[in-house]
Amino acid sequence: MQTTTAPADDTEAVTTAGLAPAPEEPLLDGVSIAVLAHADGVRPAWSLGRPADGLRVLEVRADGAPVEIRFSVPLGDAAGYWHPKGAWQRTLLADWEGRSRVSLVDGHAAGCLYDHTGATLLTFAAADPVPEATLRFGVSEENDTHVVHLHLPASRQPHRILLVPRSPSVAAAMRILRARFGATIAPMPVPEGARTPVYSTWYAFNQDVSAAAVETQAELAAGLGCGALILDDGWQEFGHGRGYAGCGDWRPDLDKFPDFAGHVARVQAHGLRYLAWVAPLLLGPGAACHDQWAHCAPAPSSVPGAHVLDPRLPEVRAHVVGFCVRLVREYGLDGLKLDFLDQAMAYAHDGAGDIGAAMVALLTDLRAALEAVRPDLLLELRQPYTGPGMAPFGNMLRSFDCPADATANRVRTLDTALLAVGGAVHSDMLLWSPDAPVAAVARQLIGALHAVPQISVRLDRVPQAHREAVGFWLRQWSLHRELLLEGEVEPGRPDELYPLVRASAGEDCLISVHGDRVVPLDFSAHRHFHLVNGSDQDRVMVEVRGGGVHVRGVVHGPDGRIMNGPPAFLPEGARSLAVPRGGLASLTITEGPR
Repeated sequence: MQTTTAPADDTEAVTTAGLAPAPEEPLLDGVSIAVLAHADGVRPAWSLGRPADGLRVLEVRADGAPVEIRFSVPLGDAAGYWHPKGAWQRTLLADWEGRSRVSLVDGHAAGCLYDHTGATLLTFAAADPVPEATLRFGVSEENDTHVVHLHLPASRQPHRILLVPRSPSVAAAMRILRARFGATIAPMPVPEGARTPVYSTWYAFNQDVSAAAVETQAELAAGLGCGALILDDGWQEFGHGRGYAGCGDWRPDLDKFPDFAGHVARVQAHGLRYLAWVAPLLLGPGAACHDQWAHCAPAPSSVPGAHVLDPRLPEVRAHVVGFCVRLVREYGLDGLKLDFLDQAMAYAHDGAGDIGAAMVALLTDLRAALEAVRPDLLLELRQPYTGPGMAPFGNMLRSFDCPADATANRVRTLDTALLAVGGAVHSDMLLWSPDAPVAAVARQLIGALHAVPQISVRLDRVPQAHREAVGFWLRQWSLHRELLLEGEVEPGRPDELYPLVRASAGEDCLISVHGDRVVPLDFSAHRHFHLVNGSDQDRVMVEVRGGGVHVRGVVHGPDGRIMNGPPAFLPEGARSLAVPRGGLASLTITEGPR
């Protein structure tokens, strides 16, 4: 295979067409490849393995030199490019704009180019999720192609890139990648507590928490169907001011929690697992331990008021493990919410050691020490550190903050799930105002339907109708939990923000509708359909395929009240079903199709 050597500073060209040229060769499905080594005299080599388990493995050898792997795809009918750190940039960027830096705790070196039918044109992922890597990607205006340039650090072992041949959808391609990672990475066990709705204090209280207030919410949340509670920022000493200048000591604020262990036990008595928030790498000047550890935290964080402990230092890793174990042991916690692990990237690319490798060492020690105290441990991780490489280190994978934004919660939970291995994907906490209409409350819950929902409102201050809606949708979620979390999920194109999401398994199919879309109903494929109306209309448009069918069904309003049922016969073709916004229609075939 033809390869070449390139100067390292050549990556600063404005567009990829200005980079040092390299001979391209056919790779797979119309994709071309060029491989370069960024070291004098090194000529890398690549090979493509035979198909196995739905994918092929690209191996690149470069004798310990940093490498650059260039993929080039003819534009054709390309519509968008998805990658784990894409956020809202999910259409086609120009190659002078597309940039990403990744590591174990900050995304994953992966991407998927797809066309307007949703079919994929290029799907790849680095087999090793740990090392720091950089990517350039986007439309090459000079060459009428979409390019991805992946820069990988020096390695004595071959670099391995997983390639999925063209697939009918992004989700279908990602299922193949998840299966491969699931077979090669041992995930952390996922106990029942990780797969149950959660009450979180964050949006409800921010840092203004107290034992009595939290216990009030715990009792109400347990009655509505929650199985875990997360005490967020504000429980600890100096936990005020919405900044992080007081982080580092991780001891309870005795004014708020005079008997923290007793408080935890009282919440657990309601049947709730109890997790506490901690930001283990943050060190603020207000902490009592600041002077002792400041020399280990030279880099400022990107969040206000704190610096970042360098996880590459053995003493830092031992310190973090020590105070986390102390918290769980002394106060009887069931687990921890590990926040801001991505702040370790403050030390990325500084030449003093790989951040991903350091975090593997830290998190391996942390999990082992905590499981020795609490075998059924719960650990929550958050985007962007929810990729396959983090599977051994957390079993609750929460999507990034999006207060009151049902659309963002839907998009981010589905994005997280595309590459999540092992752990249960969780929504960001759901927030709404006490004067919101019931349909708006249901919309928040529906936006989190395809993940484990987390609730964060003061349940004693919202109307009874709101609590009824929460109880109804949490019951429906629990009823369909296996379908939603374990079924085959097809959300459609990422650039369309997943307006029609289908989860199916065996005879059951649940479809959530988030826009004015026509829902295909194929009763030859599934016996039971559950139609969730997350749109702004009081009806759902359906298209019955394969012949008319007799059905029995029930329609619920957003608060669970039973409405007028669907017609007993659904003829083939398109029609409107009366389903209130925020409502649910459940249909079961009794005869047909004909």
